Amino acid sequence: MKLHTLKPAEGSRFERNRVGRGSGSGNGKTAGRGQKGQKSRSGGRVRLGFEGGQQPLFRRLPKRGFQNINRKDYAIVNIEDLNRFEDGTTVNFELLKEAGLVNKELSGVKILGQGKLEKKLTVQAAKFSKAAEEAITSAGGSVEVM
Repeated sequence: MKLHTLKPAEGSRFERNRVGRGSGSGNGKTAGRGQKGQKSRSGGRVRLGFEGGQQPLFRRLPKRGFQNINRKDYAIVNIEDLNRFEDGTTVNFELLKEAGLVNKELSGVKILGQGKLEKKLTVQAAKFSKAAEEAITSAGGSVEVM
């Protein structure tokens, strides 16, 4: 026995039947699709989620509340977390990501007013709460809405 003479056992391997390729492909008159019915027709398959006429799962489950497809999620940072930056620093998304304060930008960064800010910073973000805006400006910094 040599490696180049090895063959799989008889009948253990066979070609996949490519359905619907005409009767000339050795598939008989129905081209491997069987007799009648939806699956024998061209384009004959059911849509995603179809359960044979039974009420589909996504219609059986209750839906509650209002699902807003235009909802915006903001990455949130409190002003107490901004004390780790040096005086005079311009704080933007890239700097916040490096510091590990945010992971994803989502629809932007929103600065909230929890805590106390002791540094003079220029903060660039998509949104600011009124308390955060007052705290940053009273500490001598400035606010830039991106």
